[in-house]
Amino acid sequence: MTLILFNKPYGVLCQFTDESTGPPRPTLAAFIDRPGVYPAGRLDLDSEGLLLLTDDGRLQARIADPRFKTPKTYLAQVEGEPDEAALEALRRGVRLKDGPTLPAQVERIDDPALWPRDPPVRFRKSVPDCWLRLTIREGRNRQVRRMTAAVGHPTLRLVRWRIGDWTLDGIPQGTWREAAAGS
Repeated sequence: MTLILFNKPYGVLCQFTDESTGPPRPTLAAFIDRPGVYPAGRLDLDSEGLLLLTDDGRLQARIADPRFKTPKTYLAQVEGEPDEAALEALRRGVRLKDGPTLPAQVERIDDPALWPRDPPVRFRKSVPDCWLRLTIREGRNRQVRRMTAAVGHPTLRLVRWRIGDWTLDGIPQGTWREAAAGS
């Protein structure tokens, strides 16, 4: 069994081929030359960070299937400075168009030591921003972005840092390493 931990850059598709009719976009094939592995879950084009790939269908299902409620931790740079009421709303769960979310673990954090994003996040002198660490146990489409927007603080940059027991620690952007299935 193979398990790959990949630090996906911004703007890279979570698939090995680009089937769109528009201009070509970078895919996993530009970074991972390992036949037979497939992503366990997705990470949006405009999100960065940890993506797991495996050749084991059971492990892929355990990681990606919402019924297993695998915790996923994100670092989110948000517009504005959420007050305690906004953080508490995220902790209770927020109502989205597709229904309420499960409660999230959330806390404000200092600016994390991350690689620079290309392109950089837009900077506006008149609008402050801050970083949150959020852990969710679902995996809806663009869920963290929709949750922060629902409490009035749109996400500017989103980095998935952890899935279950696997983290980005020591994996530079655009690189990967192989890991044991339980670590």
